[in-house]
Amino acid sequence: MSPIHAISDSRAMAGRCLRRSLRDPEAFFTALTLPIVLLLLFVYVFGGALADTGTGYANYVVPGLIVLCAGFGAGTTAVAVATDMSNGIVDRIRSMPVFGSSLLVGHVVASLARNIVATTLVIGAGLATGWRPSASVPDWIAAAAVVLLFITAISWLAAAVGLLARSAEAATAFTMVLMFVPYVSTAFVPADTMPAPLATFARHQPFTPIIETMRGLWMGSTSTGTPIGHEAIVAVAYCLAILVGSALAATRLFRARA
Repeated sequence: MSPIHAISDSRAMAGRCLRRSLRDPEAFFTALTLPIVLLLLFVYVFGGALADTGTGYANYVVPGLIVLCAGFGAGTTAVAVATDMSNGIVDRIRSMPVFGSSLLVGHVVASLARNIVATTLVIGAGLATGWRPSASVPDWIAAAAVVLLFITAISWLAAAVGLLARSAEAATAFTMVLMFVPYVSTAFVPADTMPAPLATFARHQPFTPIIETMRGLWMGSTSTGTPIGHEAIVAVAYCLAILVGSALAATRLFRARA
């Protein structure tokens, strides 16, 4: 099949996934509003107690909420992939002259689109609640690139998990993991405030360098005292490893199950 046909099929599948999201308004608007509710909760309810971060708490927490938002959106993608694998749509696609992996690509593109909208809303809410980034235009572009790379990587990971799960209920557990792992990072409090075992985990898990890279690009410094360049290298390496590994795994799993 030619690349043009593959792109056309993938675009059609992405449109299908986005339309299905709009036809489930409860889940769609929950995915969009939950990060904003969490931002308001952390800034106005917990912000006073968690203000010892060296900067305004809104300046500290916004990057972490963007990562949390992407994790929640990826969980939705995992459930959608698992649902498609169990409702017969794959058999119909395989019986037609359609690019085989277009279904997966469509889910990933739709996840990327949903998360871009959610991230934009979080940034807007952050600005409304006191987030004041000092980034230059190149820093904004670099931060946006990191966000897009992370969302793409975690969306492919979600697609792979959706293929591994035998039901939508099982895939829901992935949402819970992605919702809670960022809490044990520097997303909401510095690692130094945690007990030693948790602090060690927080410093050496993938979410932390990604969050610190965004924070450093937007605010000019990281909360860990590590140079932005070092954090950025680690963050990009994590994202590329997740992206490549998940895309390969998802493609092989899809071919095996289909």
